[in-house]
Amino acid sequence: MPQARPTKLDPAVDVRRDHILGDPEAELTLVQYGSYADFRCRAVHTVVEGLRNRFGDRMRYVFRHLPVEGKKDALRAAEVAERVAAATGTFWEIHEAFMERGPTLNAAHIEEAARSYGGRGIAENYAANDPHAEAAKARVREDIESAKRSGATEAPMFFINGRRYTGTWDESSLADAMLAPLGHRIQAAAFKFVRWGPSSGVLLGLATLLAILLSNSPLAVAFAGLWEKPLGVLWDSQAFSHSLLHWVNHGLLSVFFFVVGLEIKREFTVGHLATFRSGALPVIAAFGGIILPAVIYAAIAPPNLRHGWGIPIGTDTAFAVAIIVFLGSRVPIELRVFLTAAVIIDDVVAILVIAFFYTDSINTAYLIAGAITTILLIVLNRMGIYRALPYALVGIILWFFLHESGLHATLAGVILAVLIPARPPANLKVLLAQAATVINREDNHTGEAMREGPSEPTLRTLDAIHARIESPADRMLRTTEPWSSYLVLPIFALANAGVTWSSGVLDSQLRLVFAIAFGLIVGKPVGIVVASWLAVRSGIAEKPDVYSWRQLCGAGALGGIGFTMSLFIAGIAFPEQATYAAAKIAIFIASLVAGTLGVAILLRRRAPVEPGWAS
Repeated sequence: MPQARPTKLDPAVDVRRDHILGDPEAELTLVQYGSYADFRCRAVHTVVEGLRNRFGDRMRYVFRHLPVEGKKDALRAAEVAERVAAATGTFWEIHEAFMERGPTLNAAHIEEAARSYGGRGIAENYAANDPHAEAAKARVREDIESAKRSGATEAPMFFINGRRYTGTWDESSLADAMLAPLGHRIQAAAFKFVRWGPSSGVLLGLATLLAILLSNSPLAVAFAGLWEKPLGVLWDSQAFSHSLLHWVNHGLLSVFFFVVGLEIKREFTVGHLATFRSGALPVIAAFGGIILPAVIYAAIAPPNLRHGWGIPIGTDTAFAVAIIVFLGSRVPIELRVFLTAAVIIDDVVAILVIAFFYTDSINTAYLIAGAITTILLIVLNRMGIYRALPYALVGIILWFFLHESGLHATLAGVILAVLIPARPPANLKVLLAQAATVINREDNHTGEAMREGPSEPTLRTLDAIHARIESPADRMLRTTEPWSSYLVLPIFALANAGVTWSSGVLDSQLRLVFAIAFGLIVGKPVGIVVASWLAVRSGIAEKPDVYSWRQLCGAGALGGIGFTMSLFIAGIAFPEQATYAAAKIAIFIASLVAGTLGVAILLRRRAPVEPGWAS
């Protein structure tokens, strides 16, 4: 598992060593890693001047060197600046001179600055490899190493009060980050939480716990009634209205399935599973983890409840992946990819099962309209339309037609994900070069009369470059996935996870509970592992050597965390509240046991040699 990039300044500011401009004891600290031969550093230099004028003695500014890699003049300028500072005790004058030169800095400019600010002796001694210059070179190397430890990979990079700043470089944004008003602190805390790997699973768990607590509190009646409130659109005598619970399960959850479809599409087109043999393993494993749980359920459940066989076939992606991320380096990234792909396939199959096996009646007219809308999406794809907006609009129309046809409307999310374009990655180096050319050309017009900003042709070109960097599928996945993880799934859990616990809730429902529990706890891991082993032994698929069969068993156990999809299908299969409540309890128990079992297996690190199972 790759380590997270550092965010803390290392080492902290040292008034005895660092170049500090302003009160050394100021309450606000801005540290910049920068290079004297980079146009970006020249641009932010004026921003820093504005911040110093704004904050005065409240702010101290620290500059550390991070010369542009591969540019000899950038490294030489940094070393000369340190040599001048050591000899004269003055750093900031030559710093200003180099920053004003910007990207035009060359050997002649460095020589000129050395003579101007350090005297003739500095220039000559540096050129003659003066021993004192070695200390300056060591100082620059120390700054470069410090940048690496602090997570500063390129210049300019800012640290505010010891923490890496990742926002925009304009003066207002930097000032807000330094002052940290309430809104900024809330936003920063939210971003920090989202960047924490298990965050979506934790939020989903909290929403589930809240739903259970409210369902067993004095607010239970009001909480249950909230989800039955009608919500919709009224025009003339026509109305399109459903309960809030219906909108959550048929509307919001479509966003989740759209994200699920995009994730699996990415992995199988340009991701870790793009080759046949690497992609075959999670596919076969997923179907093993679908078929066996359904068979076990049907064998145990009462005859009148066997139609709920779809309940144990799905895995909760958020919980399963959150646990794997939480386990950190004990789980190789390849195993995380395997499990993610397998459980996403589970979810896609689950929505197809709902569409074809849990649909009461079909409205042919709306179904035909949905088919025509799907064809329109195919046409947009074939025409090379790469704007996301047309697909979003047609996707909403498709959702309406499928909803009215009688099929489960969440199927629209999967169809849209499959048909939205996903093209190969762009040549980023070429696009960045083009963007730099456009920006530099526009920069040459700075200060011209009656011209205050970038021209429209420049903005259109930059828009086109930005649009080409990502395909519509990648862009929509990046922008939609946080909404799915941090809004859609928690709301779904609030709406569906509530169950009233009482002594009689499981009366006459024990066979149903055992059917669901055995399907998830036993059927899922056994189905996943056996199907994987057969696929590898037959040569159809290959298992990466970086994870063992024992670790794959642990991932298979995590596949038994049904939750979201299991609750979803149970709600459709069992409209009777008593049966649905028993199914919920079975899903909770099974998911808890499966998660605990998976963690217990994966906690033990892989041994250097594992005899037995062939890979």
